[in-house]
Amino acid sequence: MRQPELPGSLTVIAAERGKLGDGSGEASAPRLTTQAESRLHAALMKTPWGSRCQRSFALVDGAAVLASAERYDLAGVFDERPLRITGIGSVFTSRANQGRGFSRLLIQTLLDDAARDGAQMALLFTHRGADRDERDGFCELAPTDLTLHVIESTRYGAPMMLVRGGEERDLAAIVAMGRIRAERFRVHLDRDIDFVQYVSTRKRLRGALGPAHSRQLQFFIAEEGITAAAYVIISVIGDTWTLEECGDRDPSGARVGALLQALIAREPSERRPTIRGWLPAGFLPPQVTIASATPAAESIGLRMLDASSVPPLSGDDVLYWRNDFLC
Repeated sequence: MRQPELPGSLTVIAAERGKLGDGSGEASAPRLTTQAESRLHAALMKTPWGSRCQRSFALVDGAAVLASAERYDLAGVFDERPLRITGIGSVFTSRANQGRGFSRLLIQTLLDDAARDGAQMALLFTHRGADRDERDGFCELAPTDLTLHVIESTRYGAPMMLVRGGEERDLAAIVAMGRIRAERFRVHLDRDIDFVQYVSTRKRLRGALGPAHSRQLQFFIAEEGITAAAYVIISVIGDTWTLEECGDRDPSGARVGALLQALIAREPSERRPTIRGWLPAGFLPPQVTIASATPAAESIGLRMLDASSVPPLSGDDVLYWRNDFLC
């Protein structure tokens, strides 16, 4: 990383995530211990995508860490034009240093360096309630948390379809489904096999490294022949299911709806789970209705790294899965 001019004795350095503060995690999930966060980071850095595209940085004054963050090298599309995106997540400033501009200075330094390396857009991943100073200069993309109701047969039976656990061999079909779905959106990531594997591994390991039985990741495929025709990736915490992402070769999403019906029918006598998630505009399986919609706890900021400003964007313009929220 090229060193910019910083005030006084401040320096931005590459760092080991396990030795930094923790700005990661989800508001609804049990937080990991410092040791578990270190193990998670080490495991992710061994994945093909993480080893190439994720780096940890810290703003330091001598031996004192003032702020830290993760930087990600992403590929995306904006108005049908491919472009390089830098993502900033897991921003952390100790309570004693909050409000002093250190996180904002670190973010700007990382963005300046990314722009020199050819990145054209930045995404900032934070949680609502984070320091507003961090999000200065970013256009906020406000995800909506949907509570979903799955319509079930009065006989409480599962639909006739072949459902199995997802495997690595299904990732190519998932990527292909995602790219077709994304074509109509002005802004979206260009998700390849390595990236989909990375984000799913990230969620799975968070469950494995957290308190026992507190969280699990479920990955299911609806298969036709020997090819995945639809899929769902769901995080389970207690009786709440979070739809991290899904896909369907059928534009209506009917197979995704049938998958959800089949998963609920596994335990017909059990209380029905609360199902939440983000869905792309125009995508609602016919077996699913929206029970409620509220602003998500997660926030995504968008900023162009050249002189141009971000044109007005609505929720219908952006496709972003909850699984891809890198914080």
